[in-house]
Amino acid sequence: MTAHPLDPLTEDEFRSTAAVLRRERGVDQSWRFASIELAEPPKSEVKAWTVGDPIARKSLSVVWEKASNDVYEAVVDLIADQLVSWTHIPDVTPNFTVDEYHDIDHALHEHEGVAAALAARGITDLSLVLFDVWTYGKQVMPEQWRDRRLGWCDIWVRATPEGNPYGHPVSGLKIIVDMNTNEVLDIEDHHDFGFPDVQAEYDPAVNGIAERTDLKTLEITQPEGVSFSLDGNELRWQNWTMRLGFNYREGPVIYQVSFDDPISGTTRDIAYRMSFAEMVVPYRDASYDHYRRTAFDIGEWGLGYMTTSLELGCDCLGEIVYADAVVPDSAGQPQVIKQAICLHEEDNAVLWKHVDAETGAQVRRMRRMVVSAHATVANYEYLIYWRFYQDGNIECEVRATGLMVTTPMASEGDSSAWGTTVDARTYAPFHQHFLIAKLDLDIDGEENTVLEVDSFAEPITAANPYGLNLTTKATTISSESESGRDYNWETQRAWKVVNPGKRNRHGSNTAYKLVPGAAFPAMIDKASPVYERASVIGHTLWVTAQDDRERWPAGDYPTQSESDLTAGAEPHAQGIRRWTEDDESLVNTDVVLWYVFGIHHITRVEDWPIMPADTISFWLKPFGFFDANPALDAPSTKGAHCAPESSCHSH
Repeated sequence: MTAHPLDPLTEDEFRSTAAVLRRERGVDQSWRFASIELAEPPKSEVKAWTVGDPIARKSLSVVWEKASNDVYEAVVDLIADQLVSWTHIPDVTPNFTVDEYHDIDHALHEHEGVAAALAARGITDLSLVLFDVWTYGKQVMPEQWRDRRLGWCDIWVRATPEGNPYGHPVSGLKIIVDMNTNEVLDIEDHHDFGFPDVQAEYDPAVNGIAERTDLKTLEITQPEGVSFSLDGNELRWQNWTMRLGFNYREGPVIYQVSFDDPISGTTRDIAYRMSFAEMVVPYRDASYDHYRRTAFDIGEWGLGYMTTSLELGCDCLGEIVYADAVVPDSAGQPQVIKQAICLHEEDNAVLWKHVDAETGAQVRRMRRMVVSAHATVANYEYLIYWRFYQDGNIECEVRATGLMVTTPMASEGDSSAWGTTVDARTYAPFHQHFLIAKLDLDIDGEENTVLEVDSFAEPITAANPYGLNLTTKATTISSESESGRDYNWETQRAWKVVNPGKRNRHGSNTAYKLVPGAAFPAMIDKASPVYERASVIGHTLWVTAQDDRERWPAGDYPTQSESDLTAGAEPHAQGIRRWTEDDESLVNTDVVLWYVFGIHHITRVEDWPIMPADTISFWLKPFGFFDANPALDAPSTKGAHCAPESSCHSH
């Protein structure tokens, strides 16, 4: 196994970080770690590094003192075992942690006032109660507690110990808590719509629905083993090479993606770094139960923290190689997520085919390499797939499943303008899931330019008498003041990342095209607190000049933020609006694309009581990057693996 500067922190490196901070700054049990992650070396240093060179290993931690609520960022040199920097970050709140989530749940189960409020509603068995703590945006926080690390709690009740934990919301009752002290600050008792008689169970063992028995077994095997190799964190498959990373906030990260071009015989860069940088989920319902329900699932909690072990279910099918991940707990100690990342190959029908009347059929089946991880974000599951294809395509797919938030209504026959009735006296509010993919592309190198490409039908003229001519127009996104771009269905808009200094054999610049998918407008007033905190959702695509410090498009600290312009101490920490103010040139330079996509979730009855996976995706496709189809060398399928004629039935 070859070590590399981008390798994630090891268990020992997490322990060493915590030990240095205890020794140098007294970070003991009166403090908490919001995060520890690899302090990635500058991109320029990583790209200049070769095997055998020394490797700098530094960690970046965010810690806070519970009594004072003071926040510090600490950089530790893991090789020298010393503290490099200790920086106070004023007026911010770090992400919430899994430990705090469980601490609050335990504290509320023991709280007499909470028990009394629930007993008044007929709930006496607290073992069936789930306290689900959420973060706040500054504008909707109670004024008197805006200087605290503040949470608010939804309350849910299982019908039975094995029942759906989100099946029965306690309407109109919210608990306001201090996350540092576990203190109950207020019990808001606004209304009580009771418990409608709903069919909320999804587990067949609980709901009594028998599983089908007429689905025959489907086996996916590779008797000769897998076609890929994993050396440490370097993944190789077919012509692809990439590195796998992982951290508490982004979860899986794909580094240094390159392709061995079979036509030119050279290895060519495609991307330096790909990940998810934020996820914003505003519930579009201003009623009491939902007005504060906006989640920044990556910035406020961390996708890595919520990544679940794939050993817990049949999540991947076939010949699988798993990779573990490590995240810290709030004491700075390592927690291993076993089988956090799944690596496997999939058959995906036909890659290319033609049937010639003289020479017969030539067909090649499509194979794809899949890097996947799953995250449980309270009631929702997000299933993340990065797929790499033999023809140079990259697909990013997300599937959302899990349990919807629902709300009782006062009377039978009621309905809500802001949701769908899914059961007796129960509706599921409309909401939106905005995902922001960070795509640091290096198409044949770092000197790239982004073009916005639109298609237009030419009018009927003497030269175009039948109105058939279709043409495209490319507009250069020349500087950051022009970087917020929107999808246009009428012109089938897409974006190309071109290398102005490299051409294919036909004379055009080599490029990759971002093919939009799952794009939708924010549909929210710009004066809204949600928009003020996450202006990144206001456009489908942003383009910025690469800066190692610009990591989080809604700010480094979106928890309890008032604006993405104040969600950090320095301009680079304050989100994409701040990054684009200096109007840097985007021509022939190192660019980063921030693609905003997701689910405009107009809830359905069929999403209840558990939501079938809603699938969204976008693509990165070579566009003149190669001189011809790079998958001409794809192998034909051996006859023994094709279905025999006798297995087909005609009607």
